[in-house]
Amino acid sequence: MTAQHKMNEADVVSLRQLIVAQMQDMYWAENKIISDLPGMAKKAHNPKLHEAFTMHLEETRVHVDRLMKAFKSIDAPATAKKCEAMAGISTEVEHLIGETPEKSAVRDCALIVAAQKVEHYEIATYGCLRTLCRMAGYDEAADLLQTTLDEEHAANENLTDLAESYINMQAKVEQN
Repeated sequence: MTAQHKMNEADVVSLRQLIVAQMQDMYWAENKIISDLPGMAKKAHNPKLHEAFTMHLEETRVHVDRLMKAFKSIDAPATAKKCEAMAGISTEVEHLIGETPEKSAVRDCALIVAAQKVEHYEIATYGCLRTLCRMAGYDEAADLLQTTLDEEHAANENLTDLAESYINMQAKVEQN
């Protein structure tokens, strides 16, 4: 085995390690979202969008608690591993929001785009994790992850409803 192919301790060599690594990734990601959401809520011009971010902040705190229970249910330490994907999305969000006018529907559209990128990442990861936990026989963890997955789907649908019901149209009117 060459040095390039030599495995180190951080390598994922089992399904359990993959599950734990992805849960650690989401633990970091959820905490990053908790730190980002207040700023997003503050920058939202539309009161319903502001409320959606504020409500999702509280829901995200519950997601962290639920993840901790999932870690415990599989007898793994609840530790965070930097989620490069969420870190990248967070940086992109900052740039996107910074490029839009304050107190505008266009900024609200940008906030929705950013938030849906986050939701879609979470949906993908929680969906895979739930399935892997079921395969590994970690039914309690799978049930906990399913509950969070359902809430992420609902948050995404709420953002779509806000966008399609009037925020996107307000942004279009602003441009005229």
